[in-house]
Amino acid sequence: MTRKNNFTGKSGQCFNIFRFCIALTALILLAGTPLSAKAAADNGSGQNTATARSGQAKYVFLFIGDGMAMSQISSTEVYATARSSKDINITRLGFTKLPISGLTTTYDAGTFITDSASAITAIATGNKTLSGVLNMDPAKTKRFKTIAEYAHEAGMKVGIVSSVTLDHATPAGFFAKVPSRSNYYDIEVQMVQSGFEYFAGGGLLQPTGKNKDQTDVLQLAQNAGYTYVNTKAAFNALKPGAGKVLAVNAVLQDSGSMPYELDRKADDLSLADYTRKGIELLQDNPRGFFMSVEGGKIDWACHANDAGAAIHDVIAFDNAVKVALDFAQAHPRDTLIIVTGDHETGGMTIGFAGTQYETFFDKVALQKKSFIAFNDEVLGPYKKNTPTERARLADLLPAIKDAFGLDYAALSDFQKQQLDFAFQRSMGNEIERPVAEDQFLLYGGYEPLTVKITQIMNQTAGIGWTSYAHTGVPVTTFAAGVHQELFSGYYDNTDIFRKMASAMNITL
Repeated sequence: MTRKNNFTGKSGQCFNIFRFCIALTALILLAGTPLSAKAAADNGSGQNTATARSGQAKYVFLFIGDGMAMSQISSTEVYATARSSKDINITRLGFTKLPISGLTTTYDAGTFITDSASAITAIATGNKTLSGVLNMDPAKTKRFKTIAEYAHEAGMKVGIVSSVTLDHATPAGFFAKVPSRSNYYDIEVQMVQSGFEYFAGGGLLQPTGKNKDQTDVLQLAQNAGYTYVNTKAAFNALKPGAGKVLAVNAVLQDSGSMPYELDRKADDLSLADYTRKGIELLQDNPRGFFMSVEGGKIDWACHANDAGAAIHDVIAFDNAVKVALDFAQAHPRDTLIIVTGDHETGGMTIGFAGTQYETFFDKVALQKKSFIAFNDEVLGPYKKNTPTERARLADLLPAIKDAFGLDYAALSDFQKQQLDFAFQRSMGNEIERPVAEDQFLLYGGYEPLTVKITQIMNQTAGIGWTSYAHTGVPVTTFAAGVHQELFSGYYDNTDIFRKMASAMNITL
C-alpha cells in the first residue's frame, strides 16, 4: 500500500501556497531595500560582505576639507555662479557631482562639537575619543591602528598631503598616537617612523623640539631614507623611483602652512600639484596606494570668519579632487574617491539679518587678500611704524579698499563706527576696553580691525557667522568609484573607517 503524501490534496495545496507567499514577500522586501543601504548596514559590523563586491579598491583617495560642511560648499557654489551670472542658480563643484553622497555625524566621546584630533581619530581608526587626543582612547592608555597603517601593512603605498603643517591634527591622524595633538615633536618623529612613502604640503612646527634641543626631525627623516625637498624645482624634478619623499612648500605663511589660495602666486605650487605628484610617485606599486589630502586652511579661514579666503580654499580643494578624478578615468575599476569634512567651522550660513532674503556674493570677488596677508603686509607694519597717538584709520582706507573692495564712504554710520572702534582696539588705545569675554565675542582673539573688515564684507554679501570655533552639525560625504555605494546614507564618522576597510578588502 502506497502511503499518501501529507502535502498533497487540499491541505497540502494550502501549505504550498502559504510557503510561496512568504518567499514572495521576502523577495519583495529585499528588492525594495536600496543596495547602498544594505551595503552600509552590512558594513557596520566591520565584516567584509558579499554585497555588490565586484572588486577591491586598489587606489584610494580620502579628501578631507577641514571645517567644511554644506555651508562652505554651498557658499562656494553660489560664489561661482555670482561671478558669471545674475541668475539664481548653482554652479556645481566637481566633487559635489560625485554619484554618491551621504550625511556624517561628527560628535566625539566628550562633546557634540568635535575638534580635529578626535574627528580624525574617528575617521582614521573607527574609534571615538576626546578632543585634543590623537588615536588613543579617552583614558589615553590604548593606541588605535589607523586605516593608513592597515593599508601599508597590506602592501599599499601611503601618501599624506595637507595645506597646513604635516604635524597638524588631521594629517597626523593617519600615523601618530599621542595624548595631545600639541605634542608636535613626538608627532614628527612618528611621521618619520611610519615609513609612509609621501608627505607633502606644509612644514613642521617643532622640528628640533619645543625647547629646540632635540635632534632635527629633518635629519631623522634623511637618516630614514627620505628625500627632503623644499623648492619648486626640486619638487618638480622628483620622479617615480625616488623612494620616500618629504616635500615642504617653498612658500610658507602663518604657522608654517601653505599660503591661502587668495594669497598664492600664480607660479607657486598648489594643493592640486601636490596631489598630482603624489599619484606620480605612488602609483608604481602592484598593490596600489592610499592617499589622504587635506584642505586644512578652509578651517583656518572659517575660524577667522573670512568667507573670501574660505571660498577660494574650497575651490583649491576641488581642483585637487579633480586631479584624482582624472586619474580615476584611466583606472575606473580600481579607484575609490571619498570627499568629506571632519567638522564644520564658524557656523557659516548663507543669509544675514541685514540683507534678509537677498545675497550679493559678487562682492566676495572684490577681496584680493586673506585676513592674514592683510595683517602681515598692511596692518602689522603700520602698527609697528606708527605711534598710537598719530594713528588714523584714514591712513589705511586705500589699502582696505584695495585688499577687500570695501569702500568706507559707502558704509552706514553704524558700520563706520564699528570699523573706527576696531581700529582703536588694534592700535591698543584704551577706549572702553571690554572684559576678555566680550573681547572674544567681538573679535574671536583675532586682529580687531581685520576681523571687523571681513565681517562687514561678509554681511554685505549676505553671509553670516555664529562662532569662531567649530559647530556640531553633520558634514556631507561624497564618493565615486569601487564600492561607492558604501558611502550612501546617514552614518557616523567612525563608519568611514569601516567602509574604507571594506572597500579595500582589509580584515580588521
